[in-house]
Amino acid sequence: MKKFLVYIVCFVSWVGFSQENPVSMEVDTTNIKIGEQIQYKISVAASGDIMFPKLNLDSLGKVEVVEMLPVDTLKNRFEKRYLLTSFDSGKYLIPKQSVLINNKPFLIDSLLINVTTVKVDTTKQKMFPIKSIQREPKTFDDYKHLFWWLIPIFLIIAVILYFVFRKKVKKAAPVVYVEPIQEALQRLKELDEKELLKQNKVKIYYSELTDIVRTYIEKDIKIPALESTTNELIETINDFNESSKLGISKETIAELKEVLQSADLVKFAKSKPIVEEIRGHRNISERILQSLKPVKEEEPIKEEEKDGE
Repeated sequence: MKKFLVYIVCFVSWVGFSQENPVSMEVDTTNIKIGEQIQYKISVAASGDIMFPKLNLDSLGKVEVVEMLPVDTLKNRFEKRYLLTSFDSGKYLIPKQSVLINNKPFLIDSLLINVTTVKVDTTKQKMFPIKSIQREPKTFDDYKHLFWWLIPIFLIIAVILYFVFRKKVKKAAPVVYVEPIQEALQRLKELDEKELLKQNKVKIYYSELTDIVRTYIEKDIKIPALESTTNELIETINDFNESSKLGISKETIAELKEVLQSADLVKFAKSKPIVEEIRGHRNISERILQSLKPVKEEEPIKEEEKDGE
């Protein structure tokens, strides 16, 4: 009878305790290896305003919280799970935790965790010698700081080059203007030095000869000659000669027409004049250049000069 009464008292005490402390703690294991995880669960069998702890871990700081999972809401029950781990072997005590229910604290029992190392079987696991330190390959970031030094250097070099080339441009020889007649006579001389007739290059000879004459006409007399046909050029010269004071004689125009037409026959009709005829055309061309020089208009005499006389 006494034994039965003891059981009843214990049962009533347990029921009373359960009602007074609705908070409990549960773990899946207390023995882990280094790096393994423990699932630490706090359950609250109550309703109202509940605040779970952030976990007050061991005093040595060897146990870490990997993750805090969201609260699970069950029927008249709330659960909060924590994932714990440790990377140092030993036994660590997680102290009592406090859960607030309607601003009233309820304590959870402490927990002892045993963390063991991973044993390596040296008979099966090969042991390798310690490797020397290897340098990492260089990257762009390793040289980025040098650009702050290179930028001013490049600017200084650019400034120096600017002044050097500027001086060279200033020291360049001035362009000497050559009169069109002098240029034409010089080209005639260079044509003679090529000795194209000895090489039987008659067509090339006439092309260069007429180009010399046409270029002079276009530069000095200001008549478009390079792109004109022979008839167009002669007609234009006649028109200019009548409407202005060019002073070109009819004989010179006739000689020019003869040279240009002979060149056309050589270039387009494959005519082959004799050497004496070709040399005659060369001399006529020089005489034409001397005769085609436009007549410069005399400046009118100022009245003041007349009065002075």
